[in-house]
Parts: sequence; structure tokens; C-alpha cells
Amino acid sequence: MKFMLTGGRPLKGSVDVSGAKNAVLPIMAAAMLTGDEVVLEDVPDLLDVTTMRGVLEMMGARIERAGHSLRIQAPAVLDIEAPYELISKMRASIVIMGPVLRRAGHIRIPPPGGCAIGSRPINWHLKGLEALGARITMDHGFLDARAERLRGARIYLDFPSVGATENIMMAAVCAEGDTILENAAQEPEIVDLANFLNEMGGRIRGAGTSVIQIKGVKTLTGTTHCIIPDRIEAGSFILMAAACGGDVLVRNVIPAHLASLLAKLQEMGVSFQEEDDGIRIWGDGRLRAVDIKTQTHPGFPTDLQAPALALLTRAEGTSVITETVFENRFMHVEELRRMGADIRIEGRSAIVCGQERLSAATLTASDLRAGAALVLAALTAEGTSEIRNVHHIDRGYEGMELKLRGLGAAIRRAPDGEQPGGEAAAPAAAERGARLCLLPR
Repeated sequence: MKFMLTGGRPLKGSVDVSGAKNAVLPIMAAAMLTGDEVVLEDVPDLLDVTTMRGVLEMMGARIERAGHSLRIQAPAVLDIEAPYELISKMRASIVIMGPVLRRAGHIRIPPPGGCAIGSRPINWHLKGLEALGARITMDHGFLDARAERLRGARIYLDFPSVGATENIMMAAVCAEGDTILENAAQEPEIVDLANFLNEMGGRIRGAGTSVIQIKGVKTLTGTTHCIIPDRIEAGSFILMAAACGGDVLVRNVIPAHLASLLAKLQEMGVSFQEEDDGIRIWGDGRLRAVDIKTQTHPGFPTDLQAPALALLTRAEGTSVITETVFENRFMHVEELRRMGADIRIEGRSAIVCGQERLSAATLTASDLRAGAALVLAALTAEGTSEIRNVHHIDRGYEGMELKLRGLGAAIRRAPDGEQPGGEAAAPAAAERGARLCLLPR
């Protein structure tokens, strides 16, 4: 499928942010730690959530979905070998290692896949699990991890990896003794996972800081938990509103999770205000250039770098964006250049010279956040852009085109074979591309 998007319209109205993709995936995996039923609320309808559901079901979980709620129960781990065809689609699937290893004592998992945005080593995951007592080998293309019992340990992460922090927390929550995890990731999604585990009976302190203390418990029980709002989706809509002008209220957002973004928007001259039910952004789209350096939380999120760069193509002056987290996260730059953007890459920095206008083009999304950047750019461009490979966008944004259309954007989803005039190249192509989209809440 693709998006057909005509730019030049201001955005007006309100938009509701969905539950956080990066929070719900590890929490779904953590539900494998108990045989009791777990209920998750505010679960977004995303391809990555569907993939994780498939992984857990193939390993023995029973999962039911009703609207934005999931019921998960794993009375036993029936298969300790994670399915390659699903794991290879999604990097976040590595977080099933900790809970399944703790529950079953054995897991076989292929190295995970996901967006091609650079090297994301899993050695921090493996070292942490080995410190807790796991024996891990590579066997016929699978990571084979075994542990008769897990014991608490003092673990220092060389890099504050979000996934490694999550895996170690889930493995250690029922380990014998105490675990101290130093240089831990501090993202809000880590806090949400810790809250979930504590609601199940875990004893975790310090989540959201660089040192997490975990006192092992014998068992965990079922619970009901509401997923936090997606700060990256919220930030993306805030950036789109800043680019297009108008007046937009982004609802279901926790402003503290976006402090670094809001600080940069203030530097750019964007008008915004925190309100009881969200963040309101208004203005005429005129912006000042700024410099941005991505960092681990609480620094500027790497997941917002691509849409922020797209926004700065319209700013007055020269901006510099330095990417410190992933080495291959400027894949959207070439597509933006095709729209007339003046960007050059020097090492791990992008130098952006603001332009008065961008021109519509046929574009290809290379990954999830690059797709959001192309949508933002197309919203401001003259003419109608075609954005291909929107399955990347569907991995992390629930009904993006529906939400944008509710704000007045001229955007629609179309089959890949559809011609610019609106007709499909062939009925069969349109049928193959058909997809059911859920309405936003």
C-alpha cells in the first residue's frame, strides 16, 4: 500500500495518541512470566503488536483482543523455539528471551530483525543473562539459552540499552537473590515495564534512573495494566503541526516524556502550550534553525530525529543534526533531497539549509521513522506526493492517515498499482493490496 498526500493545508483540530509501541511489546513478553491472566489496556493496533502476538501464541500463550484490550494467559511454555519467520521481522522480539528463559529454563531464538537503521548489538542482552546464570551458545543459526535457575547479580551495561535493560529486568524479577543493574536505560517505557512487573508482585526500585534494584520473588500473578501514551507518536504529530501551521491539540500525552523535544521547539519559535488534556500547537509554520544531537533518554530521542530533520528543511537558516545512537539513520535524507531539500551528510551529522518550499515527489519509506519524516515533508510540499512502503509506518503508527485526515490533511491510502488519476492499474493488484483500517478511538 501507499499514501497519496497533497500538501499545503494547515492542520486544525485534535488528535488522540495511541498506547506506546515500545512499551507494549516488552510488557506482552513479560506476561509469559505467569500462568495467570494478564489484561493490557490501550494497546495500539500495529503490525509489530500483531507480530509479537504471533510469537507468544506459537510459544504457548492464549491471546484474545477486544478493541484496544488484550487478554494474555500462558499456562505453560509449550514451545521453547521462537519462530524464525516472525522473529526476523522485528527487533523488539529479542525481549522474549528473559521471560521465557525464566519460565521454561530454555529458549532457542534466531537473531532478530527489524528496520535497517544501523547496528543494534544484542551482546548486552546476552552478557546480562549470562551474569544471571544463563548458558548461551549459537546452534544452527539459533541462540540457545539454558538456565536451571537464575541468581541475582551486579550487572553493569557498557551502553544503556533499552532492550537489554528490559530483558535483564524480566529475567531477574523472579531470580534468587538481589540484582543491581547499573548504567540502565532510563526511558519512560522502562518505567512502564517496572510498574507492570511490580503490579504482578515484583520488587523493582529505581526504574527511570541509571541504577535499578531488583529483589527476586518466587512467583508473579496476573494483573490489569494500562499502557502509557506513545511519546514518539505524540512527538511526530507535534512536529507535523509545527510544520503545517494551524491549531492542533495533541491529546493523551505526558509532557514530561517530551521535554527535550519541547525545548527544541521553543528554540525554533514554535508556539505551544501544555493543557489539561494535552499539548496545543499553533502558528504559521515559520521556524528558526536549531542544532539537535540525539541521545539516550532524557536526551533528544533518536526516534524523532527523522521527522525533526524533515521539519528543519523549512526553517530559516542552517541546522545541524547529529545522530549518536544509530550510525545508519539518515536513509530518509536522499528522499527529502528529491523534494528539493538542501541537506548534506558529514559523518554522523546532517547539515540542513532551510528552503522556502518543497516539491511533491514519489517517495519510498525505508524504515518506520523515515516514513513519518516523509509524511511530514509531504504535508508541507507543493503538489501531491506518493509515499510507498507504508507497511513500515504501520509498524509504529496506528491509523496515521485517518488521524491526519481528521486534522484536515489531504491524505489517503491507496493500492500500490493505483495510477495518479486514482484508478488501480488492475483489479487484481488492488485486491492484493486491500487492508482493513481500524478507526481511531
